[in-house]
Amino acid sequence: MRNEVGHAAENTLPERAQAYAGPVPAAFTSLLDRLRVAIGLVYREMIKFGVIGAIAFVIDLGGANLLWHTVLQDKVTTAKVISGALATLFAWVGNRAWTFRHRRNRAPLQEVVLFFAVNGVALVIAAAVLALSHYGLGFQSVLADNVATIVGIGIGTIFRFVAYRYIVFSGITPPTDAAAEVVVKAAHLELDEDGSLR
Repeated sequence: MRNEVGHAAENTLPERAQAYAGPVPAAFTSLLDRLRVAIGLVYREMIKFGVIGAIAFVIDLGGANLLWHTVLQDKVTTAKVISGALATLFAWVGNRAWTFRHRRNRAPLQEVVLFFAVNGVALVIAAAVLALSHYGLGFQSVLADNVATIVGIGIGTIFRFVAYRYIVFSGITPPTDAAAEVVVKAAHLELDEDGSLR
């Protein structure tokens, strides 16, 4: 008996709440739709950025270890800068061609200068963390260098994603694929019949 009463109350509670609140305003549902599209877009960008970043991470850490064990055994920071530069070159190509391809509207030269400037800052962050650990704190084992490198790359990665979205690839191109159309819908931009932005 008690279960039946509780069950009936559960069924009528949403109906009572909706009757009390009245109909949901169109502006609110439009806001929710925009929020859902924007979150979906950021989620997809983060996944792609993560894939590119994971490959760049292997290039960076693998290259640093290769150099540490071969030609740059006594120059850990130099080795890190070289491996980081190679990883950055890969990341630019991958992010430009895949992750943020729907956001490009700058001249390529301007975009590449901004990209390498952002990555230069991220590289300085990673090298500074390694230098602090290796030279400042005296953690000079290969394990300690790898841990410091991972921490530095992590901090640099957060900086990169934010800077890529809001500085390097901040524009929106006319939609030529599904991802670009989502960006345009999220921004509520109007398009001409030929697909160019008004």
